[in-house]
Amino acid sequence: MTPDRLRAALRGVPDPQWLDAALRRVATEPAAIERFFAATARRCGRGPLPDPPGWTADEAARALLLTALPGGHASAAETLYRQGDAAEKRAVLRALPLLPIGAECVPLLHDAIRTNDTRLVAAALGPYARHLEQPAWRQAVLKCVFTGVPLAVVDGLADRADGELARMLAAFAAERHAAGRTMPDDAADLLRRLTIPTTEA
Repeated sequence: MTPDRLRAALRGVPDPQWLDAALRRVATEPAAIERFFAATARRCGRGPLPDPPGWTADEAARALLLTALPGGHASAAETLYRQGDAAEKRAVLRALPLLPIGAECVPLLHDAIRTNDTRLVAAALGPYARHLEQPAWRQAVLKCVFTGVPLAVVDGLADRADGELARMLAAFAAERHAAGRTMPDDAADLLRRLTIPTTEA
Protein backbone atom coordinates (compact mmCIF):
# COMPACT_ATOMS: atom_id res chain seq x y z
CA MET A 1 0.00 0.00 0.00
CA THR A 2 1.18 3.52 -0.82
CA PRO A 3 -0.13 7.02 -0.11
CA ASP A 4 -0.52 7.59 -3.87
CA ARG A 5 -2.81 4.58 -4.16
CA LEU A 6 -4.90 5.84 -1.26
CA ARG A 7 -5.12 9.31 -2.81
CA ALA A 8 -6.32 7.79 -6.07
CA ALA A 9 -8.96 5.76 -4.23
CA LEU A 10 -10.26 8.86 -2.49
CA ARG A 11 -10.89 10.95 -5.59
CA GLY A 12 -14.59 10.19 -5.33
CA VAL A 13 -15.13 11.08 -1.67
CA PRO A 14 -18.05 13.41 -0.89
CA ASP A 15 -15.77 16.39 -0.11
CA PRO A 16 -12.39 15.99 -1.87
CA GLN A 17 -11.61 19.69 -1.52
CA TRP A 18 -11.87 19.40 2.26
CA LEU A 19 -9.42 16.50 2.24
CA ASP A 20 -6.93 18.34 0.01
CA ALA A 21 -7.09 21.39 2.26
CA ALA A 22 -6.71 19.24 5.40
CA LEU A 23 -3.61 17.53 4.00
CA ARG A 24 -2.02 20.87 3.13
CA ARG A 25 -2.82 22.27 6.56
CA VAL A 26 -1.39 19.28 8.43
CA ALA A 27 1.81 19.51 6.41
CA THR A 28 2.39 23.07 7.68
CA GLU A 29 0.57 22.94 11.01
CA PRO A 30 0.98 19.44 12.50
CA ALA A 31 -1.11 20.20 15.59
CA ALA A 32 -4.16 20.56 13.35
CA ILE A 33 -4.22 16.82 12.67
CA GLU A 34 -6.27 16.04 15.77
CA ARG A 35 -9.13 18.26 14.60
CA PHE A 36 -9.07 16.91 11.05
CA PHE A 37 -8.71 13.31 12.20
CA ALA A 38 -11.93 13.54 14.20
CA ALA A 39 -13.85 15.16 11.32
CA THR A 40 -12.69 12.78 8.60
CA ALA A 41 -15.54 10.26 8.69
CA ARG A 42 -18.13 13.03 8.49
CA ARG A 43 -16.40 14.77 5.57
CA CYS A 44 -15.12 11.77 3.60
CA GLY A 45 -17.63 9.07 4.49
CA ARG A 46 -17.23 5.62 5.99
CA GLY A 47 -17.98 3.47 2.97
CA PRO A 48 -15.72 0.71 1.69
CA LEU A 49 -13.33 1.52 -1.13
CA PRO A 50 -13.31 -0.79 -4.18
CA ASP A 51 -9.54 -0.39 -4.37
CA PRO A 52 -7.61 -0.96 -2.22
CA PRO A 53 -9.89 -3.75 -0.96
CA GLY A 54 -10.52 -3.88 2.74
CA TRP A 55 -10.11 -0.12 3.29
CA THR A 56 -12.86 2.35 4.08
CA ALA A 57 -12.82 5.98 2.99
CA ASP A 58 -12.29 7.32 6.51
CA GLU A 59 -9.41 4.89 7.16
CA ALA A 60 -7.65 5.87 3.95
CA ALA A 61 -8.13 9.60 4.55
CA ARG A 62 -6.86 9.35 8.12
CA ALA A 63 -3.84 7.36 6.97
CA LEU A 64 -3.07 10.11 4.46
CA LEU A 65 -3.32 12.75 7.18
CA LEU A 66 -0.68 10.90 9.15
CA THR A 67 1.60 10.58 6.13
CA ALA A 68 1.22 14.32 5.47
CA LEU A 69 2.91 15.24 8.74
CA PRO A 70 6.36 16.77 8.30
CA GLY A 71 7.70 14.79 11.26
CA GLY A 72 6.78 13.36 14.64
CA HIS A 73 4.83 10.53 13.06
CA ALA A 74 5.22 8.05 15.91
CA SER A 75 4.16 10.56 18.57
CA ALA A 76 1.15 11.66 16.54
CA ALA A 77 0.13 8.07 15.84
CA GLU A 78 0.26 7.20 19.52
CA THR A 79 -1.74 10.27 20.55
CA LEU A 80 -4.42 9.72 17.92
CA TYR A 81 -4.64 6.03 18.77
CA ARG A 82 -4.91 6.56 22.53
CA GLN A 83 -7.50 9.32 22.17
CA GLY A 84 -9.45 7.82 19.29
CA ASP A 85 -12.59 5.75 19.03
CA ALA A 86 -12.45 2.27 17.52
CA ALA A 87 -12.57 3.52 13.92
CA GLU A 88 -9.80 6.04 14.56
CA LYS A 89 -7.66 3.37 16.25
CA ARG A 90 -8.08 1.08 13.23
CA ALA A 91 -7.04 3.88 10.91
CA VAL A 92 -3.88 4.52 12.92
CA LEU A 93 -2.99 0.82 12.89
CA ARG A 94 -3.51 0.60 9.14
CA ALA A 95 -1.39 3.71 8.59
CA LEU A 96 1.63 2.45 10.54
CA PRO A 97 3.33 0.63 7.61
CA LEU A 98 3.21 3.89 5.64
CA LEU A 99 5.06 5.95 8.24
CA PRO A 100 8.83 6.41 8.80
CA ILE A 101 8.70 5.12 12.37
CA GLY A 102 10.63 1.85 12.48
CA ALA A 103 9.39 -0.24 15.40
CA GLU A 104 8.43 2.73 17.60
CA CYS A 105 4.70 2.01 17.52
CA VAL A 106 4.82 -1.71 18.37
CA PRO A 107 3.18 -0.93 21.77
CA LEU A 108 0.06 0.07 19.84
CA LEU A 109 -0.04 -3.39 18.27
CA HIS A 110 0.20 -5.00 21.70
CA ASP A 111 -2.67 -2.84 22.93
CA ALA A 112 -4.87 -3.68 19.95
CA ILE A 113 -4.18 -7.39 20.21
CA ARG A 114 -5.21 -7.38 23.88
CA THR A 115 -8.64 -5.94 23.10
CA ASN A 116 -11.82 -7.88 22.41
CA ASP A 117 -12.43 -5.85 19.24
CA THR A 118 -11.71 -8.30 16.43
CA ARG A 119 -11.43 -5.46 13.90
CA LEU A 120 -8.58 -3.96 15.92
CA VAL A 121 -6.89 -7.34 16.16
CA ALA A 122 -7.16 -7.75 12.39
CA ALA A 123 -5.78 -4.25 11.74
CA ALA A 124 -2.85 -4.91 14.09
CA LEU A 125 -1.76 -7.93 12.02
CA GLY A 126 -1.19 -6.04 8.80
CA PRO A 127 2.28 -5.34 7.33
CA TYR A 128 3.49 -3.41 10.39
CA ALA A 129 3.23 -6.62 12.44
CA ARG A 130 6.59 -7.61 10.97
CA HIS A 131 8.00 -5.67 13.94
CA LEU A 132 6.30 -7.95 16.46
CA GLU A 133 8.58 -10.46 18.15
CA GLN A 134 7.77 -14.03 17.21
CA PRO A 135 6.18 -15.10 20.54
CA ALA A 136 3.80 -12.13 20.52
CA TRP A 137 3.01 -12.70 16.85
CA ARG A 138 2.16 -16.37 17.45
CA GLN A 139 -0.17 -15.43 20.30
CA ALA A 140 -1.87 -12.91 18.06
CA VAL A 141 -2.40 -15.51 15.33
CA LEU A 142 -3.85 -17.91 17.89
CA LYS A 143 -6.18 -15.15 19.10
CA CYS A 144 -7.41 -14.76 15.54
CA VAL A 145 -8.25 -18.46 15.46
CA PHE A 146 -9.94 -18.29 18.86
CA THR A 147 -12.04 -15.21 18.04
CA GLY A 148 -12.90 -16.10 14.44
CA VAL A 149 -10.75 -13.51 12.68
CA PRO A 150 -9.92 -14.91 9.22
CA LEU A 151 -6.24 -15.79 8.95
CA ALA A 152 -6.19 -14.11 5.54
CA VAL A 153 -5.76 -10.80 7.38
CA VAL A 154 -2.41 -11.89 8.85
CA ASP A 155 0.30 -10.38 6.70
CA GLY A 156 3.24 -12.69 6.03
CA LEU A 157 1.56 -15.71 7.61
CA ALA A 158 3.11 -18.24 5.23
CA ASP A 159 6.61 -16.92 5.88
CA ARG A 160 6.38 -16.60 9.67
CA ALA A 161 4.36 -19.67 10.63
CA ASP A 162 6.69 -22.12 12.36
CA GLY A 163 6.81 -25.33 14.35
CA GLU A 164 5.92 -23.62 17.61
CA LEU A 165 2.81 -22.12 16.06
CA ALA A 166 1.94 -25.60 14.79
CA ARG A 167 2.28 -26.95 18.33
CA MET A 168 0.00 -24.22 19.67
CA LEU A 169 -2.58 -24.82 16.96
CA ALA A 170 -2.47 -28.58 17.58
CA ALA A 171 -3.09 -28.05 21.29
CA PHE A 172 -5.99 -25.75 20.51
CA ALA A 173 -7.40 -28.26 18.03
CA ALA A 174 -7.23 -30.97 20.68
CA GLU A 175 -9.15 -28.77 23.11
CA ARG A 176 -11.82 -28.09 20.50
CA HIS A 177 -12.07 -31.77 19.65
CA ALA A 178 -12.50 -32.70 23.32
CA ALA A 179 -15.32 -30.15 23.55
CA GLY A 180 -17.00 -31.59 20.46
CA ARG A 181 -16.12 -28.58 18.34
CA THR A 182 -14.07 -28.17 15.17
CA MET A 183 -11.28 -25.81 14.20
CA PRO A 184 -12.01 -23.01 11.72
CA ASP A 185 -11.23 -24.23 8.21
CA ASP A 186 -8.39 -21.79 7.62
CA ALA A 187 -6.71 -22.74 10.91
CA ALA A 188 -7.10 -26.45 10.21
CA ASP A 189 -5.59 -25.93 6.76
CA LEU A 190 -2.65 -24.01 8.23
CA LEU A 191 -2.05 -26.74 10.79
CA ARG A 192 -2.02 -29.37 8.04
CA ARG A 193 0.47 -27.36 6.00
CA LEU A 194 2.73 -26.90 9.02
CA THR A 195 2.71 -30.54 10.10
CA ILE A 196 2.70 -32.55 6.84
CA PRO A 197 6.35 -31.75 5.99
CA THR A 198 7.36 -32.83 9.47
CA THR A 199 5.59 -36.18 9.23
CA GLU A 200 7.07 -36.82 5.77
CA ALA A 201 10.63 -36.04 6.82
